[in-house]
Amino acid sequence: MQIKSEINEKYKEIEVHVCHDKMNEEVKSVMGQLHALFDASLTGTDEVGNRCVIHPSEVTSFYAEGQRVMARDDTKTYVISKKLYELEKDYENLCFVRISKSEIVNYKKIRSLDVSLTGTIKVIMKNGYETYTSRRNVAKLKELLLRGKKSEHDKE
Repeated sequence: MQIKSEINEKYKEIEVHVCHDKMNEEVKSVMGQLHALFDASLTGTDEVGNRCVIHPSEVTSFYAEGQRVMARDDTKTYVISKKLYELEKDYENLCFVRISKSEIVNYKKIRSLDVSLTGTIKVIMKNGYETYTSRRNVAKLKELLLRGKKSEHDKE
């Protein structure tokens, strides 16, 4: 990947161009991350009732609790006004994957998967939060995690 900058008086605001010979997963990922960086902030309400701006890249998981949708980061939990399926669609290119009917996690924040003898699969996040994935979502989750590992090795 090449990154170039051009400083010129003709530009009155920042422009970002992503160029490639075809649309592929890498291009989608870069575009998703750029959108998240520049215009995908989200508002939520914390436990005290304060309205807060939340950056999706800091979110560990979005989950349904009763009739509400919550966002969890490393330290706090927020009530979000969007539906879970809307968040899944909005942030699919930003490292989020559905792990169950009621939860979407940021797969870049997963530390490990723990398979028990009973067949349940525990997802352990880097901040210590633990949740479970349904069997139907394991294949996609493993694929994303393995793809992430490969791209990390490519950078080295």
